[in-house]
Amino acid sequence: MDDELEIAIGARIRTLRVAQSLTLDELAVASGVSRAMISRVERAEASPTASLLGRLCAALGLSLSAFFAEEGRVVSPLARRDDQQVWRDPETGYLRRSVSPPGTSSLIDLVEVVLPPRASVNFPPHAASHGMTQHVWLFAGELEMTTADAVHRLEPGDCLFMPVGDGHVFHNPSDRPARYCVVLNRGGR
Repeated sequence: MDDELEIAIGARIRTLRVAQSLTLDELAVASGVSRAMISRVERAEASPTASLLGRLCAALGLSLSAFFAEEGRVVSPLARRDDQQVWRDPETGYLRRSVSPPGTSSLIDLVEVVLPPRASVNFPPHAASHGMTQHVWLFAGELEMTTADAVHRLEPGDCLFMPVGDGHVFHNPSDRPARYCVVLNRGGR
C-alpha cells in the first residue's frame, strides 16, 4: 500500500471513531480488533487487511465503499474510472475498486474486485453489518463463496445473493485471478 493511502486510512478511522465518541477500547470491543492494532493502523504503522478493515467499518456503521468515499468531495452522478478509489489488501493482494459515485444518496455501492489466484478473504460475522445484503457477480475466473450455511462455487456469469452480517469467505480456488462485482445494499441499516 502506498504511504499516502495508509496515512489516509489511519486518519479516516481515527476521525470516524472520534466523531462517534468511541475510545480505542470501545472500538476494539465493537469490532473484535485489538486496541493495539487499531492504534497502529490509526498511526499508519500497520496496513489493515481487508478482513480487519471490514470489521472496523462494520463497527463504525459503514460499508467499505462508504469508508473509502472522499469526504468533502463535490457530489457528481459520474465516477470516472481514473478517479475511483482503489485499495489493495497487503496480505492477500485482493484489489478493491469503489465504482459507485461517492457522496450520493444511494444505498447501493458497486465494487469491482480482483482476487489473486489461490487467495482467500474472510469477513467474519458481525452484528453491525446485519441488515446489509450483497450480490456477488462473477465476471472471470472461479470463486468459492462460503456463507453461514453453505459453500457456493461460482463460474463466470453466476450471481450469489447473501446477507453481509452473517460472515462469509471469498476464495479463489484457481490459478487465474477472479474478477467480480459486489453490489452492496445498505438499505436494511
